[in-house]
Amino acid sequence: MKHRVGLGISFDFGVRKLSILKRGVHIYYVNGLCDTMYIIQLMKELVGINNKEKVSTDLFTIIENKLVNQSVERVKTLDKVVDQVLSGLIGIVIEGESTAFVIDVRSYPGRSPQEPDTEKVVRGSRDGFVENIIMNTALTRRRIRDERLRFEMLKVGKRSKSDVALGYLQDVADPDLLNIIRKELKAINIDGIPMADKTLEEFIVKQGWNPYPIVRYTERADVAAAHILEGHVVIYCDTSPSVIISPTTYFHHVQHAEEFREAPAMGTFVRWTRFLGVLASIFLLPFWLLMVLDPSLLPEKLEFIGPNEETNIPLIIQLFLADFGIEFLRIAAIHTPTPLSTAMGLVAAVLIGQIAIDVGLFVPEVILYVAVTGIGTFTTPSYELSIANKIARMMLMLLVAFFHTPGFVIGTTFLLIYLVQMRALNTPYLWPFLPFEPKGFLQIIFRRAVPGSILRPSIVHPRNRYRQPPNQQ
Repeated sequence: MKHRVGLGISFDFGVRKLSILKRGVHIYYVNGLCDTMYIIQLMKELVGINNKEKVSTDLFTIIENKLVNQSVERVKTLDKVVDQVLSGLIGIVIEGESTAFVIDVRSYPGRSPQEPDTEKVVRGSRDGFVENIIMNTALTRRRIRDERLRFEMLKVGKRSKSDVALGYLQDVADPDLLNIIRKELKAINIDGIPMADKTLEEFIVKQGWNPYPIVRYTERADVAAAHILEGHVVIYCDTSPSVIISPTTYFHHVQHAEEFREAPAMGTFVRWTRFLGVLASIFLLPFWLLMVLDPSLLPEKLEFIGPNEETNIPLIIQLFLADFGIEFLRIAAIHTPTPLSTAMGLVAAVLIGQIAIDVGLFVPEVILYVAVTGIGTFTTPSYELSIANKIARMMLMLLVAFFHTPGFVIGTTFLLIYLVQMRALNTPYLWPFLPFEPKGFLQIIFRRAVPGSILRPSIVHPRNRYRQPPNQQ
């Protein structure tokens, strides 16, 4: 242990040496990852052997029966002992024995479950995932108490040895998808994954420079459980408060738990409003710029659209400056304490915006449409998708500025073709729109009542299509 782990050098790695029935027994542990009270209780049981037992050659069995814990594992290799101890378990090694004990007394530092800031709902559960993988799987198990729910544990990273778990229903999830994910995870050859699930995503889907998210993240336990019941595979990674849902399409990223916590009519209304915001975040600014550059496209009743005064700065420059200004505020708000970020937003909105108009840097309509577009960006539930849509919007604005109507048409067409050819773990990205599936498309447009949702989505290729038994249809 001195050579392998640095016993005596690393202050947090310790050993407690006991003499039980005239034989040495060592307990190895890492401070901060273990529950001290459990260790003290175990040591009391072990020390008590000297008062209750006679010297015996069967000390191994005696100690095994005195280990008061629900998780005790026999280990025959030093590598396994070291890995488990560094994961927060304790290792008990007995003099003269070729087998050691590993006992789970982990107590990771972390916070209690609370509602995620990015996925809040008016009605619904307030618990969310935390940085502890054991607690995250327990939150899911609490919602799915099925004997066929599996949490398959893997270790990733040569040095970090991070715990990664695959959550799925054994009789529902697609075996081919599971094999693909297992193969990709086992093929990861890197020293560590300190960025947790994001690093896993880059290895699994090999996204490259594609800005559009191929997997979906969630910090809500109810959202993860709902997707597992549909046949998705959920990837849990220790130290990360979010999990990866796969496979997902574009439309998975624009859905929110709030829609399913309201009546179907209200949920559909909220969904349509969100779709409108997402479309505005992509097409509003390029379309308005096109109308300004080519006023002949406007009907007579809409001729008022466009700036009423001339400026020295081209509109495309104004749009980019205002758009980047909102991005500056968003980034600054992330790195600013909450009370100060509120004041900063007021100063930026009232002073900077108004003064910029007064000095002639912006025309008022630019501020209006950029603000509406910004609100549409914030209505997108997926943070990753909102940034990707912003990049697509900027590219469209450049094409419109240079080529006017042909630029808008060609840019929109290329964007659609780009999304159509994308595949997320062998899943068409724009399903059920392209390829078109009527039933799936209706479920995207309308929030269907749960009693009417009899079948699982075909896109996940579930082994069991029925969410409700056929005799209850």
